[in-house]
Amino acid sequence: MLMNLQIRDFAIVDRIEIEFAAGMTVLTGETGAGKSILVDALGLVLGDRGSAQLVREGAKRAEFAAEFDVSSLPAVGDWLGEQALDLDGECLLRRVINADGRSRAFINGNAVPVSQLKALGELLLDIHGQHFHQSLGRKNVQRDLLDHFGGLLDDRAVVATHYIEWKTLAERLEALLSAESDRASRLDLLTFQLNELDTLALQDGEIEALANERARLQNSGRLAEGVGSALAVLYDEDNGNANSLIADALSTIEQLAEFDETLAPVGELLSSAGIQISEAADTLRRYGESIDMDPARRDWVEERLDAIQAIARKHRVQPEDLQELTGHLRAEHDELSHAEERGRELGEQAEAARRAFAKHARKLSDARKQAAARFADAVTDAMHGLGMPGGVFDVFLHALDDDVARPWGLDDIEFLISANPGQSPQSLAKIASGGELSRMSLAIQVIASDGSAIPAMVFDEVDSGVGGGVAEMVGRRLQELGASRQVLCVTHLPQVASLADQHFRISKVTDGKSTRTQVHVLGKDERIEELARMLGGVEITRKTLDHAAEMLAGARQQRA
Repeated sequence: MLMNLQIRDFAIVDRIEIEFAAGMTVLTGETGAGKSILVDALGLVLGDRGSAQLVREGAKRAEFAAEFDVSSLPAVGDWLGEQALDLDGECLLRRVINADGRSRAFINGNAVPVSQLKALGELLLDIHGQHFHQSLGRKNVQRDLLDHFGGLLDDRAVVATHYIEWKTLAERLEALLSAESDRASRLDLLTFQLNELDTLALQDGEIEALANERARLQNSGRLAEGVGSALAVLYDEDNGNANSLIADALSTIEQLAEFDETLAPVGELLSSAGIQISEAADTLRRYGESIDMDPARRDWVEERLDAIQAIARKHRVQPEDLQELTGHLRAEHDELSHAEERGRELGEQAEAARRAFAKHARKLSDARKQAAARFADAVTDAMHGLGMPGGVFDVFLHALDDDVARPWGLDDIEFLISANPGQSPQSLAKIASGGELSRMSLAIQVIASDGSAIPAMVFDEVDSGVGGGVAEMVGRRLQELGASRQVLCVTHLPQVASLADQHFRISKVTDGKSTRTQVHVLGKDERIEELARMLGGVEITRKTLDHAAEMLAGARQQRA
């Protein structure tokens, strides 16, 4: 679960550190105090996209850190181990966004790509935004929810893989058939190009070898002169060459060593040096004899390199890429030469891939039908518990033909709802009541979350548009969810806030020059005051305080 969140220089937050507990936690405060800013901060530390505009004015960077307890999450531990990011059971996520827009991410102190931070975040925490109901009408969102609830995401990935394989083969077959008309002319061109490249007969490493040889041939005179000069100094001069000087020094040291044995090692070093000078001289002498100063050879090397460069320019590639180009052209020539045979093979492969896709897609469709029935029943029950006693939720699956198949399968999925008894279910897009849609959205999110392995969930004002007894039903449902996982809820409803295990008040303070957000964990009396504010507005009366105390006491009794 989420243990700790630290935020620094983010929007109107200068510095905040929050310690979280298990169960249900609520964040309340006046509109604009910064409640949703904390949710946004959680999203950023879990890999959401950031920008320079998020950095507090005048600050160099915004920093976010979140610590999670993953001791009971083997999947997270395995993921960290696979990425070599595990650190004695710890899981510390950190994000830095600079004022110039650059972003850095860290897991357990190791710098990682933001995509890796996001992948880990998806295992740790799920954020349900206050505008989720606005996206609920989209087909892709409905499909994802159903597949998530039914545990079908892996099956859908398999279907997508077979779809891509089928379509890739079909496209290759279509390209081969469409090229049939100009196949002869293309074959002629390829034959000419391959003959030209075969005549060139470029060998592995030849370009580098030729370049080195050209350098030697162009500088053969300097090489010969330099080698002769070095030989003279080392060995060949009559007087004062290195070999004779070392020999004289060695003779002197050997005579002196008769009087002092400590000079003997110096003699050995001089003897070794004399041997090395002799070997160096022999090597230089052989090298000098091998220097090629043949102008004809130099001209041939230049012509060979020019020919390679000319062919490379003709094909608009680097000389080093000519052999790879030859392989591609030869493969294309071979495919066109056997186009009819290749066409039959591709046709058979494409048809086999289509059948494999259809098989897995139909299996996915059957599983979706079963999941859709369970999902519809569960959401309908949840609607009844959220103040929609006559409501009905249904999932409609329309089968698609193979020719309009998609990577996600052969199903067009649509969520239908009837908010009142006697009304036939209609598309979500046709629901007029915002409150009904909000409750519908909450019911779907809670039910979809029941099948999730994610240990912590954030609900950002998902209870907007409801009130009264329905608000209490919403709070109880979130409280029930908090019994099995950590729930963080941003809310304006006292009925929801009273049911929390932990209560934070978010407030905005200003000194006339700057504005900042503060977070305060509330005790019993402070919770009563905050609930009274939420109930009564600006004027808080004794009756309002008594109502708030009664509400909090009832919530405690409910938990007991």
